[in-house]
Amino acid sequence: MHTMPIAFRLQPLIKTRYTVRPQSGIISPLARLTIEIVYHLPPGSNLAHSFPQWDDSFLLRSVVVPGATIKKPSSMFDAVPNDWFTTKKKQVFVDSGIKITFVGSPVLAQLVEDGYMDEIKEVLQKSDPEWKAVDSIDAHGRTLLHLAISQGRPELVQLLLEFESDVEGQSRSGSSPLEAAAASGVALIVELLLACRASTEWSESSTWGPIHLAARGVHMEERRRDCARLLLANGATADVRNSGDGDTPLHIAASLGDEHMVRLLLLKGANKDIRNRVGKSAYNVAAEFGHNRLFDALKLGDSLCVAARKGEVRTIQRLLQNGAAINGRDQHGWTALHRASFKGKLDAVRALVEKCIDIDAKVEDGYTALHCAAESGQAEVTELLVKKGADVEARTNKGVTPLQIAESLHYVGITRITR
Repeated sequence: MHTMPIAFRLQPLIKTRYTVRPQSGIISPLARLTIEIVYHLPPGSNLAHSFPQWDDSFLLRSVVVPGATIKKPSSMFDAVPNDWFTTKKKQVFVDSGIKITFVGSPVLAQLVEDGYMDEIKEVLQKSDPEWKAVDSIDAHGRTLLHLAISQGRPELVQLLLEFESDVEGQSRSGSSPLEAAAASGVALIVELLLACRASTEWSESSTWGPIHLAARGVHMEERRRDCARLLLANGATADVRNSGDGDTPLHIAASLGDEHMVRLLLLKGANKDIRNRVGKSAYNVAAEFGHNRLFDALKLGDSLCVAARKGEVRTIQRLLQNGAAINGRDQHGWTALHRASFKGKLDAVRALVEKCIDIDAKVEDGYTALHCAAESGQAEVTELLVKKGADVEARTNKGVTPLQIAESLHYVGITRITR
């Protein structure tokens, strides 16, 4: 009302289920009053099956009370006399309706589990600012972020982050949100958490860090690698050991036989020689589980490149007979032909070419073996590679050909060969 005070009384029809504070009172003209309604959830019971809708009702009575004295009630019952609502005073609202929004940890947890975006936003907006509702924990000790992550819902995670959810808040089991996201394999959620500066280090009470969980996740391989790439690009350590067996992510990927993850970790600098607490390297783990296709990446490929660099033809032949992949790469992404060509080991180059090695294979920066030979001034190797069909027009990632490299270094003999 614009000119007169209004008396009200709000009562739940199921009185044992709710407490209303204040249950009655007087509102001055153009004023507003906030009423607290406490829902008494019996221990061990759940919210109503119709949640977030509710079938319960409240009775709201109101009357105009000209000249009424407005005072703060000492209890929920004594602010307004009962007879005000029984005498023939002027009623203000007839068949009126009010919207009631429940807040609290159980309510928010249920809303997040059910994925009600609009309702979550409304509850967070209407919750007491002194209580950080967005960091609520459910009955099982899971934060709202953990609940959203477990559902693989990036948009729900984004909403909680907009309300400044704690990205380091741990669940009762000790896992951080980033660890939960890495285990779930949803790269977009990992990216959202990293954008909010979530730590890539593992929490003290956790056995596995985010990068370990990305390496061992049971989700699809591509999703797992996407998560690992994001973590490694944002400061995760490729060689971090877990607190149990001392395994690195490389040990975990090797135990799963995940060749792509192994190669990704090696590309990002993982040390294949680290041994866990029982003395096993990643190669030993791969061998234990019979993942033969990893032998080259974890051991034989390096041995082949070392032999090629030294020009040890017999060792090259023995390694190839033992299962080394001729086009395998060492930890830095070089093939045996790149190594032999750069060092000018002519016999090794010839042996590798005769074994049908990929003569135009490129390393990460686009160099072929011919680029390597030209850059190191190995004229004989350059001539052999050209005769065997190496692409003289091959370009690096910066668009440079072997001839241009030789010319820039004034290797006259090589420029004649590669023209």
